[in-house]
Amino acid sequence: MRSREGLFFALIFPIILIVLFGAIFSGNGGPATVYVQNLDNNSAASNLLIHELNSTNSMTLVSVSPTQNLSKYLLAHSDPDGIVIPSGFQSDLASGMAVNVTIYGNPASTTSDTVYGVTVGVINAINLHIDQQALESSQKTPPAPVGVDSLSIKSQSFKYIDFLVPGLVGFAILTSPMFALVNISAQYKRDKLFKQLSLTPLTKSEWLLSKIVWYIMLTIISFVLMTATGVALFGAQITYSIWLVPFLVLGPVMFVSLGMLVGSVSTSVESAAVVGNLVTFPMMFLSGTFFPVNSMPMWLQNVAHVLPLYYVIDGLNNVMVYGNVSAALVDLAVILVVVVVFFALAVTFFKWRED
Repeated sequence: MRSREGLFFALIFPIILIVLFGAIFSGNGGPATVYVQNLDNNSAASNLLIHELNSTNSMTLVSVSPTQNLSKYLLAHSDPDGIVIPSGFQSDLASGMAVNVTIYGNPASTTSDTVYGVTVGVINAINLHIDQQALESSQKTPPAPVGVDSLSIKSQSFKYIDFLVPGLVGFAILTSPMFALVNISAQYKRDKLFKQLSLTPLTKSEWLLSKIVWYIMLTIISFVLMTATGVALFGAQITYSIWLVPFLVLGPVMFVSLGMLVGSVSTSVESAAVVGNLVTFPMMFLSGTFFPVNSMPMWLQNVAHVLPLYYVIDGLNNVMVYGNVSAALVDLAVILVVVVVFFALAVTFFKWRED
């Protein structure tokens, strides 16, 4: 009880873990967003299939124009899940011919498993209904009137490692500056090292800038090592782009500022460590580092969207996995606003000398 840091890791941290993982794996994730392209001119049969898919409440269906290339459309929206109802769907069924519905997905995504399973379940129910009607009217029907084709939005299917690498890069962007700056700022303040530095020609802006530059360099080195390892050992499919640079620069600036802010406002090294951990650990697990955010319960997804690290990892995924620059720019805009706020607060509360 005398050590706040010891109290946190001995009693509070295990509670945080059970709450976070319990919520993540509670199985109450929100409905998956699925883009549906109806190429059968909104026929009665195709509309019935869409209605049945909607009635499962497992998916939120978004209509896509028949003129779009659905694979490119999904990449542009950073989403792996789509369904194509082919042209001639109703006429083929009416004439007793087999017809296939195409499901776009990604084996690395938990939502794709749900979309595939639910769609196949609905199609099986439709097939059973068609078989019963044929039996009652003594007509012959194919063994499976409606079948399924499964495709990936890229020429090669994604793997878990493809999403893990951007998540771990974001993890490194968070942890190195946060843990270091929280500890350094609290210890330097306690040991009066900031007061001694104030007597040198070094300014506090120069000291803070040096930390930012160092962690940007460290982040770039970590990025190169992690991505090279992922590609060489596990065959990760990673897209390198100039748009990665803003995330590798602004990310460290954001968390250096946040770490400095936490350390500066804390009254002791122990309290700084506790506050730093309370800020950092939820971001580790709720921002999409190890688990996709869309597999979490909806209320937890809303929490994730408040966390700064979510936009770093989401932006890295948009650039490295989906090649979706427009979505990455939205993430960058959010990060830039947060950086300005955190940096301004850090400079305001960071003092060479205590009052």
